[in-house]
Amino acid sequence: MKLHRTVLLSASLVCLLAFAGLNRTAAFSGGSDEEAAKESTNWPGWRGLNGSGVSAETNLPTEWSDTKNVLWKTSIPGKGHSSPIVWGNRVFVTTAVAGEKVPGAKRVTHYINGKEFLHPDGVGADVKNALRVIALDRDTGKIVWERTAYDGLIYDTRHRRNSRASETPVTDGKYVFAYFGSAGLYAYDFHGNLKWTYAVGNIGSYGVGTGTSPVLYKGLVLLQVDSEDGKNSYIVALNKSTGKELWRKKRAVQSSWATPLLVQTQKRDELVTNGNEFIIAYDPANGKELWRTEGVKSNAIPTPVAGHGLVFVSAGFPDKRVIAVKLGGSDDLTGTDSIAWKYNKGTGYMPSPILYGDYLYLISSKGIMTCLEASTGKVIYDNGRVPVPASFASSILAYEGKLLISSMDGDTFVIEAGTEHKVLRTNSIGEPIWATPAISDGKLFLRGEKTLYAIGKGASE
Repeated sequence: MKLHRTVLLSASLVCLLAFAGLNRTAAFSGGSDEEAAKESTNWPGWRGLNGSGVSAETNLPTEWSDTKNVLWKTSIPGKGHSSPIVWGNRVFVTTAVAGEKVPGAKRVTHYINGKEFLHPDGVGADVKNALRVIALDRDTGKIVWERTAYDGLIYDTRHRRNSRASETPVTDGKYVFAYFGSAGLYAYDFHGNLKWTYAVGNIGSYGVGTGTSPVLYKGLVLLQVDSEDGKNSYIVALNKSTGKELWRKKRAVQSSWATPLLVQTQKRDELVTNGNEFIIAYDPANGKELWRTEGVKSNAIPTPVAGHGLVFVSAGFPDKRVIAVKLGGSDDLTGTDSIAWKYNKGTGYMPSPILYGDYLYLISSKGIMTCLEASTGKVIYDNGRVPVPASFASSILAYEGKLLISSMDGDTFVIEAGTEHKVLRTNSIGEPIWATPAISDGKLFLRGEKTLYAIGKGASE
């Protein structure tokens, strides 16, 4: 396998972050319809209950600032681009607190097509980091407990704008699973007791860091671990109670930062993975490969979304690409009618798209929005702009007929969903936003660079 230099250099901005209209195909809810309804106010992992980024909640705020409609705000130490998650009366975040430098610690040596490469923006190989899991009270913002999962040097550098805590944790209401790339996976109970750990091994990322988040499937924790040239890439399932490895499959896929998506079809469950060389779907119960097709041929960062019998897989640099694949297939789907449509504009480098109703919304790294008819790929509009110049790392959320996009300048734009692009409001918290927000119990949880905010209607200034 060869990694084109243009693909690698695109990683210079990696800061991984990483419903109505799901119709006959649903992102996985983890249980029965009754269980999903019971858990509907929780936001248990990356992009919510089913990985869609869509909330069914109503009466949520559309206007706020760093004081207006702020229920509480809590300073979070260190640096983390992971999203907050919520279950019941608990909010969880992860962070990395930089420590002392270690004299003599050296960078990892990387190779591209046989030639030595050091990323020009790679930093932190000689700096210890305390990787922490923090639990907060959902209603007050008070820190209930804080645990250091790991403290020491971390394999490989990170991009200067990335964090050592870019992976979003996930919870089942009993345990919270916090993943820190090469530093491993840590399972805590809701009282902060460490239950087990899992060592993933050293993950080469060409010096920019990691960002793939874990997902839950029934009794399993699933991790997509794609490393550098693909020789050591794999996907693995762990028993969520014990951390025991239950299945593991090698993948001939280079570095990726995309979180896999669990999808329920009428006949089976599929775990869909984004990748440079291949898009692959697995049976999440045993790791059996169900189907594959050619990959995005670019940095695989955005998470797939699914609905209308299709899964939509995308990338934003060096090539912009969306591939709509029919679910339920088998073997190699490349060049077959299982590829419903493709579109080669409008995607962002880091932000994931969203499927809301009949439309797939894409966002570029500059906040330019494209709306496509999900079933056909027909362009509804393709030049929806925010009112001020901005850059975006976080992904789109949706609720009550609205779309939310949050910029690295700290502005969140509320956009009307539908066939016309209309910005309804611009709200600012005054500090950069890299993490994708969470929605739970009538509240919007926004993570700024230094502060976690709970936004709700009727909060006094």
